[in-house]
This record gives sequence, structure tokens and C-alpha cells, in this order.
Amino acid sequence: MNVIGEPTTATDGNFGTTVRQSRIGLRTNTPSGLGDLGSQLEVDLFASNGTAELRLRHANITIGDHWLIGQFWSNFGPLDTYPTTVEFNGPVGIAFARVPQVRYTSTLGSYTSLAATIEENVGGSNSEDPVFTASAQYNDGRYVARLAGLYGTARDAAGTVEVDQWGITASASARLWEGGLFQVNYVNGQALGPYLIGLGSAVVNGQANDVDGYTVEFRQDLSPKWNVGISYGREDYDLATNSFSDGSGALNFTELETIHVNAFYKATDSLTFSAEYIYGERNDVPSGQTFDGSRVQLAAQLNF
Repeated sequence: MNVIGEPTTATDGNFGTTVRQSRIGLRTNTPSGLGDLGSQLEVDLFASNGTAELRLRHANITIGDHWLIGQFWSNFGPLDTYPTTVEFNGPVGIAFARVPQVRYTSTLGSYTSLAATIEENVGGSNSEDPVFTASAQYNDGRYVARLAGLYGTARDAAGTVEVDQWGITASASARLWEGGLFQVNYVNGQALGPYLIGLGSAVVNGQANDVDGYTVEFRQDLSPKWNVGISYGREDYDLATNSFSDGSGALNFTELETIHVNAFYKATDSLTFSAEYIYGERNDVPSGQTFDGSRVQLAAQLNF
């Protein structure tokens, strides 16, 4: 979505098919004196440059109920309130990353959990320093509330300027009536662009780039087989940014917006058909123009 309006990505009237969203994984669980030892290995076909090649998603081990070591979702991202979309990444305005980490999780009662991690920074941050995160979450199945924080460092593309990198995410969801779901996510911080779907620059002209973003989603079950939803996302940067970590890109924007409207039909317990309309806007700082784009996506998903 950060290349809306770029001539090299124009696809007006084009039809395409892909299997890149396919993925497969393996989980194990072994009892031991330290508690259950678990493992997860998962790959997908969503490689770079539009090719369908194997890419690592998750590779981790768990020790008992507390420890996770390996690559998994960043503790900074709000996984349980992530909007449901047919499109692979989902709306802009939300933190999203899978990184190597060491995580400790503790539960308080049946519904509350606390977690802390030491993580590897994401690639666009150009930093070799670790990232520290902490989160607290309440989830009773009907209501979800989550707060997370992150602190690390980021560098410019040349590696000569280092800035503090910090941020917070606040998320909530509620099932207020039968079959209905309403949820929101908010993120704010400094040099956080590489953690967001829009992949804005962390450092611009030697300065840390502040950003805030949010998503709003509403979903409704129409029947045991049908559900529909709409989600809106937005990212706002203080400094004109681009989606290239080395700063070489021609795109310079401060605002991104997306809308996803979708429907899912569960044909069987394992087979789901879906359709989605996506609309996005990006402003262009040098020209003052606003570019937009749209797409219709159909998908079939088989779980086994």
C-alpha cells in the first residue's frame, strides 16, 4: 500500500493469480521434567520480489508455560485484535513483525497475562542493538484489552546517526451482541515506521521520524457459514518518508489510508472461500498530490 500511485506498480485492468499466501507448519509437544517442551516450524511462499518461494515465518521452542526462544510474532504487535482480511498484510496503521526473541510470559488468573521480551530489531531500523518490549493483556473471550511498549535504537541508512526508538500499542475488542465484533488498535512512537505495515523510514535527514497509526474493524456473522467485515487503517508520519530502508526510493509520503471490505464463506470445516475489495490512498509530499488505488481479491483456503 505504500506504493500507491507509483507508475512501476500500476496494474489498471490487470488480472493475476498467486499461491504466495500458502503456508505449512509443524508443531511438537514433549513432556519433560521442565514442563512440556514445544516446538514450531512454519514456512510460507511469500518471498520478496513477487515470487512464490519458501520463506521462514516461525521457528521456536517453548519451555513449560513461561518461556519461548526463537522466531515468533513480536510482543509489540497486537496479534489477538489484528483485523481479518483476505489480503496478506491487512490494513495500514498497525504494528506487525516476526522476529527472533527470548520471551517470558506469566499469567494472573484465568484471563490476564504479562509478557516481556528481548528481540532482534526489524531490518528497516538499521540497528544491531536489541529491542526490549513488555505487554499486559486481558482476554476473556468476549472482551480483549492490551497495552504494550517497546524501546530500542534505530539508525539512518548510512549508519552514522543513531536515535532512540520507542512506542506504545493500545488495543481492544468487544463482542457486544451475537455474532458481532468491534475492535480498535492504536500505535504511537518514534522511529517506529519499520514496524508498521506502511514501512516508513525510522530516520529522515538525521532526525527520528514520529508516527502514529490506528485501525478500526467491524465484523458480523450472518450465519454459521457466512461472515462479513470492514476495516479502516491510517498512518501519519511527521517527516516525509519512503518505503526503502536505504533512503533511495522516490516515494515521499506522510499519510497512508486503506479500507478493506470482505466476506468469508465456510463451505466445510476445512475449506473457506473469500472475497475482498481494497481501497487505498497515499499523499505525495513533493507534488502535493493524493494518489489512490483499488483491487478486488478472491481466495480459496484449505486447512489440513
